[in-house]
Amino acid sequence: MAVLGFHASHEQIAPSELLTAVQHAEAAGFEAAMCSDHFMPWSQRQGHSGFAFSWLGAALASTRFTIGSVCAPGQRYHPAVVAQAAATLGEMFEGRYWMALGAGQNMNEHITADPWPPEEVRRQRLEESAELIRRLHTGEWIHHHSGHTQMQDAYIYDRSQTPVPLYAACISPESARRAAAWADGMITVNQPEAAHRETLSAYREAGGAGPVMLQVHLSWAETRQQAEEIADHQWRTHTFGPRWIRTCPHRSTSTPPQRISRSRRCWIRCGPQNPRSSTPSGLPRRLSSVTPSTSTTSGSSSADGWTWQVSRSSQLCDDRFGRTRREDVTSAHEDHRDR
Repeated sequence: MAVLGFHASHEQIAPSELLTAVQHAEAAGFEAAMCSDHFMPWSQRQGHSGFAFSWLGAALASTRFTIGSVCAPGQRYHPAVVAQAAATLGEMFEGRYWMALGAGQNMNEHITADPWPPEEVRRQRLEESAELIRRLHTGEWIHHHSGHTQMQDAYIYDRSQTPVPLYAACISPESARRAAAWADGMITVNQPEAAHRETLSAYREAGGAGPVMLQVHLSWAETRQQAEEIADHQWRTHTFGPRWIRTCPHRSTSTPPQRISRSRRCWIRCGPQNPRSSTPSGLPRRLSSVTPSTSTTSGSSSADGWTWQVSRSSQLCDDRFGRTRREDVTSAHEDHRDR
């Protein structure tokens, strides 16, 4: 069953505004939501970084649909702390919270002052963390563990009846193949030339089970020029691909508007009627009630097995309904997780 969701971008919007936005999203007809997890925003222009776990408690308490989040255990977050946070949300909101685990991004993880590990070590640390979290969620007392993470006498007393689903956050086919061994599902981002389909195929061919989700980032404005300016203002840091992005702790690059304008475009009519769009095949049309004050929108497609997460930059958008063009800026955007 296809699900149309909503993405709350903590690096772009203040947590109080995002809380209102996710409530409005549910009222508008969205069926699920998720949020990012940042200690640092991508740039000073974005200028926000609310604490995801605090926000999730408020968001789940004030809505009724399912809400998930991304998380990078192993450096900034000790796996035992992640397990406890997720288990608490799962116990309070049974069946409504899921978590997607990724290997981290130096922009957020450098705050510990620990060395940034090589990619293979980060992937091993992620797999180890996922195993530890799952063991704690199933009621195991971990007396001692020594590896990339140290753990001693850890036990989670308050847990949900059913363990919180642990999905994998993946960009590359290689990370997807590895995640298939432990993940309950997968989330990825759309990439130029539909490279994300290779990631999905790799996950399934390696035996990966569970739901898959696709996050699609858009820029929404009254004119094409405004949409390109918003994309450049918010996401100019995402030009050089995921390997560079996840390694460098600072962002200072600029994306020429001409680069953004070459990416795929979506047209959506917003208003009292159901929207019409040229979004990817099968994308649900339930976008007519969403106001531009929300941070992101998301959707799903049952035609090809994807759950679509369609998100947009919103800080520079005005609040009027009418004919609205959305510029897909995915050629200049990659997710912040090490996939």
